[in-house]
Amino acid sequence: MAALRSLMKPKIVKKRTKKFIWHQSDQYVKIKQNWQKPKGTDNKVRRRFKGQILMSNIGYGSNKKTKYMLPSGFCKFLLHSIKELEVLLMCNKSYYAEISHISSKNHKAIVERAAGHHSH
Repeated sequence: MAALRSLMKPKIVKKRTKKFIWHQSDQYVKIKQNWQKPKGTDNKVRRRFKGQILMSNIGYGSNKKTKYMLPSGFCKFLLHSIKELEVLLMCNKSYYAEISHISSKNHKAIVERAAGHHSH
């Protein structure tokens, strides 16, 4: 059986792949890495001095068409029930399913239903 291909696979451009880290989080253990906007009056990062950490801003946002898209061209869809799978099977050229943490009975039913769809 041939692998499924996405309906459209535009070139995904990431403007920045590194995470934005909180100013001075690399120097102190007590400061977490998660980004926080600097608010100090004399802060070098907030004032955008040369050689400082870059601040996150709206310009780093992804293209609307490729946002949340995986390298394969599909978007992830989290399944919780068979009803959601039925909806997904109607548009299976742009989404791929990932089964959430559900009971083994429901998990098995979803897998069987999905396999039945591909056999036709």
